[in-house]
Amino acid sequence: MNSKTILWNGPAGVFELETFAKGTKAIAQSVAESCKKGCFAAVGGGDSVAAVKQMKLADQMSYVSTGGGAMLEYLEGKVLPGIKAIQD
Repeated sequence: MNSKTILWNGPAGVFELETFAKGTKAIAQSVAESCKKGCFAAVGGGDSVAAVKQMKLADQMSYVSTGGGAMLEYLEGKVLPGIKAIQD
C-alpha cells in the first residue's frame, strides 16, 4: 500500500470463474486503493484489462493497456516495431 509505482501484467488465475477470482480481485482492489493514495499503476495485458473491467476497477487505475508483453518490452528499453515505424 506504500508503493509509488505498480506494474501489473497478468491475472492470478481464472478470474472469469467466481470460484477462482478471489486472488485477482484482491490484487485489483489493492492496486485501486494504492492509486487513491497517489501510486502510479500500469495494468498491462488483455487478460489483466478484462479482469479490471469485469471488476469495474479499470477507471481507478493510472494506465491500462492491452499490450502486456509490448508494454514490458518498452519498459525494458527495447525498440518496438510499431513505434519505430511511426517515428521513421
